[in-house]
Amino acid sequence: MKLTIRAAACLLAAGTFLATVAAAPATATTDAHAGVQNVLNRAVTEGGLPGATAQVVQNNQRWFGRAGVADLTTGALQRPQDRFRIGYTTQTFVATVMLQLAAEHTLSLDDSVEQWLPGVVDGNGYDGSKITIRELLSQTSGVYNYVLSPTVEADAIGTPFLTHRFDDVTSDQLLGYALANPPAFAPGTSWGYADTNYLLAGLIIEKATGQSLAEEINERIICPLHLTGTYEPQAGDFDIDGPHVNEYSHLNQYTAGIPAYDVTELNPAWVFATGDLISTTGDLDTFFSALLQGRLLPPAEQREMFTMTQTSSWLPGITYGDGLGITSTTLSCGTTVYGMWGAVEGSWTNTYGTRDGSHLLSTNVNGDWLNGTDWTPALPAPIGAFTAEMESEFC
Repeated sequence: MKLTIRAAACLLAAGTFLATVAAAPATATTDAHAGVQNVLNRAVTEGGLPGATAQVVQNNQRWFGRAGVADLTTGALQRPQDRFRIGYTTQTFVATVMLQLAAEHTLSLDDSVEQWLPGVVDGNGYDGSKITIRELLSQTSGVYNYVLSPTVEADAIGTPFLTHRFDDVTSDQLLGYALANPPAFAPGTSWGYADTNYLLAGLIIEKATGQSLAEEINERIICPLHLTGTYEPQAGDFDIDGPHVNEYSHLNQYTAGIPAYDVTELNPAWVFATGDLISTTGDLDTFFSALLQGRLLPPAEQREMFTMTQTSSWLPGITYGDGLGITSTTLSCGTTVYGMWGAVEGSWTNTYGTRDGSHLLSTNVNGDWLNGTDWTPALPAPIGAFTAEMESEFC
């Protein structure tokens, strides 16, 4: 039975730290968020993206905006309940579960990978006994990013992706692609994004709990927060259940004239624990609001998550603070917002909010190409669109 069905009968998992869930916000007027709507329009008309949506929660009011379409074939418009793949934003959910386990003393952030996954990270310059869970969550382990493996790139760039997106792939295979390459740096000595870090984190959660990662996320986050559009699909579950947008890709090609391929269906096993979750803009606002307000983690673990190390490595031209599954960025007006952005073929997502969790902006575009007008800062859509939205909403 799929977790989307099981979520209807959710029970709060024992030991989960969670305060009272806030009442649903009222609806806000478009005038209050005209700047964000303008950016959504530009993402479609200037950036050439199929569609763009956003939901804002502020002062206990919710606003939903859209531009373009959910489906290029039918012209259907996006709806607030529409689901999409959230890419790396999955990692914030995974980090939250891991920190809850640390709070329960099921594991420690200072535990090594070797303690939980003996013999898995070894050889070719790797020593799993030298890599901690904290370094996985903070992207400071130095483990090679399996996505950059020549084997994966050969299957992911261009039309080969249309076939290989359905391939059966195991976590062991993905780790094999990563560990065939030497470490990027010694553990704890630098910062470097790698999907492999959260692949390992997901496996540790499963080993420590005896349950699947999907079950842990469902019991600890989805059910308590009543997230009705969020779930982790299982390997082989190619489609997006329920109402959803169609997702379009240029297949990691950046030359002119590439058509928009419909890549809504794919095997989520390729991005297990690092980018496989499906959600909605409203659910993301709810999740990040609860996280920022300290309703998902006790104070000690909350401090761990939000201890930021500055890095400019996420995106050129933008300086991010990087915590444990969470990032921050300071906007031109001096306001710092906290959240995560994520990308997967056909879908880019961005959710950030104020530190007190009272003001959230979540947005998604159902196209993954980078061509289009350069916006401030000098980055192309959709990244430039996300930045322009945050500048408009929070400044």
